[in-house]
Amino acid sequence: MHITHPTERLTDRALLALLQAAADTAQAMGQPQCIVIVDPSAVDLAVLRMAGSRVLSMRSARAKAQTAASTGRPSDALSEAVRPAIAAATDGAMTGLPGGLPIWRGGVLLGGIGIGSGTGAQDVEVAQAALAAIGATAIP
Repeated sequence: MHITHPTERLTDRALLALLQAAADTAQAMGQPQCIVIVDPSAVDLAVLRMAGSRVLSMRSARAKAQTAASTGRPSDALSEAVRPAIAAATDGAMTGLPGGLPIWRGGVLLGGIGIGSGTGAQDVEVAQAALAAIGATAIP
C-alpha cells in the first residue's frame, strides 16, 4: 500500500519568471497590476503590487488565484448561478471575476495566478503572458 505520492511544485525561479513576465506585460500596456501566485492549496507563493495599482485589487487578485487553483479552471469559468453563494461561503476567497488562471504544466496543476487592477481583458492578458513565460497553460 502506498501512503504518499510525489508532487511537483513551482520553483523560486519559476515564481520570479511568472512575476517578471506579468509585470513586464502590465507595464507595456500602461496598467500597473496586483499579481498573486498560489500553490494548488491556495497558499500564497508570490505577491507583487506594482506602483500605481489599486490597493483593493490585491484582494480580488488573491481571490482570482485561489479560485483558479482550487477549481483548475479560469476564475471567470465559475458558474454565474453559484458566484454569490460561493463568494459568501468562502468569505470572498472565490470569485467569478476574470483574471485568474490555473497554472497547468505537463498535466499537473501547479497552482493559480490572479491579476487585478485593470479591465478583465487586461488582467487575463497579463496572466496569460505569465503562464507563457514558464511554458504553462490554463488548461490541462
